[in-house]
Amino acid sequence: MTDEERFVLDDPAKLKALAHPMRQLMLRHLSIHGPATSTTLGELLGAKTGTTSYHLRQLEKYGFIEEIPERSTGRERWWRHAREPRDMRLPTPDQLASEDRPVLAEFHRISMEEDRQLFESFPEAYWREPEWAKASRGLARMTKAEFEEFFDAYIALLMRYNRTAEEAPPDARPMHVRLFALPADDD
Repeated sequence: MTDEERFVLDDPAKLKALAHPMRQLMLRHLSIHGPATSTTLGELLGAKTGTTSYHLRQLEKYGFIEEIPERSTGRERWWRHAREPRDMRLPTPDQLASEDRPVLAEFHRISMEEDRQLFESFPEAYWREPEWAKASRGLARMTKAEFEEFFDAYIALLMRYNRTAEEAPPDARPMHVRLFALPADDD
């Protein structure tokens, strides 16, 4: 993975756009289930259409989602997860001004809460479909440089197998991958 293929989310406004629980849920839904309207997302998330429309516009403003003009008619606008960037990295605290660091902390809190929920659902997913739920635990001693190389290789491998819904074979399933993996279409 080269530096050119990475996108560091060091713009505080973009980071703030992602550091919102409803926006995270919307992005997750669009990533897993494909295009949707603000009405559909509102029904799924128990929110008013005006609220979902506002959050969708914020996600669009910063390039995380895009409208599908050929499906949109009149007031009904269809949205999809933007294809780029795929390798999005978070900034280190020293890459942000001190007043923007709480946004990074909130982003981590929201993301870790989602990961905690996935982790807790893993045993049930494993019992239901062990061929689709895998986990790995290990211990490795690495230098800082080796750890960077390991992480980059992991991301490259993840990107190698990451396809859009349109590009994926018919039997492909969306998978949550956190060094433990389980189907995402059970959500």
